[in-house]
Formats: sequence, C-alpha cells, structure tokens
Amino acid sequence: MFKKVNTVSYPEVKEPTAPRFHGRHQLNRHPDGLEKCIGCELCAWACPADAILVEGDANTDEHRMSPGERYGKVYQINYLRCVFCGLCIEACPTRALTMTNEYELADDSRAKLIFEKEDLLAPLRAGMLMPPHPMYPGMDDSNYYKGDVLGFHPSQETSSEVKHD
Repeated sequence: MFKKVNTVSYPEVKEPTAPRFHGRHQLNRHPDGLEKCIGCELCAWACPADAILVEGDANTDEHRMSPGERYGKVYQINYLRCVFCGLCIEACPTRALTMTNEYELADDSRAKLIFEKEDLLAPLRAGMLMPPHPMYPGMDDSNYYKGDVLGFHPSQETSSEVKHD
C-alpha cells in the first residue's frame, strides 16, 4: 500500500517475456536449410480464428523445398485475426511452426499485419542452403522426421557463409 509503484519506461527499457510467452510465429528449418513445413494444413484447420492460410504443393527432385511429398507453397498468418492461442503449434506434426518471444507487431497499415511465408521463415544459419536443394545425401524423408539430419549440407562444408539466391 505504501510502496512506490514499479513503472517500466517502455520502449526504452524492455522487460524479458515469460518463458512460455506466445508471440509471433516462426516457420522452422531442418539443419541443412530445408523447410520443416510439409503443407498439411493442420495448423489452418486448428486455428479457431481462421487466421492461417496454407496452400500445399508437390515437391519434385528438381525443386525440393522440404523432405516428403509436399511443402507449404503459400503460408500466411493474419495477425489482425490471430488470438495467439497456440493451437496451431500443437497441431503441427513436424514441429515446423513455433512461437517466438517477439511481441511488437503494431503497424500503421492493415496489410503489413498479414505475414507471408518469407516473413515467417526462420533465418538461414551458417551451413544451411537456401531451398530448393536436394535432400541430405544418403537420407530419406523418415531420417528428417526422426531428427537424424543433424549437420549442414555437405556442399557447405568448405564455406562458412550462407548462400542466398
């Protein structure tokens, strides 16, 4: 009752978020750079606010974006509708979709709050190749899903930089 009120000078001082905070979504990648999203659309079906749009497409050996038969060609999250409940995360069978601690999503345009696949994809780390590229040599779809692909793509072994198209 007689304590001084704890006021935070936001945005100059940013308090850390809680460990299980539900922030902006992120589409994850495998260690070699292939996308984890297989375009199954389960996240869109699980979303109670109908904020997610996914359109899957077939993978080919010449144009491989993810392991398996399909990948998410179109992926959009409408943050004007999203309620950050996390049901899409629970529905994802490949752990492709996770939530970050990023919470500063305000913008002056409604169109900027509809995030496209490029906005949601995790950045490429050292050793990752920008898809499309072939799967890790000697591995098949099941190796990716079991987590057996732990390293970067062999064509990146001599280079320490990430290749972008």
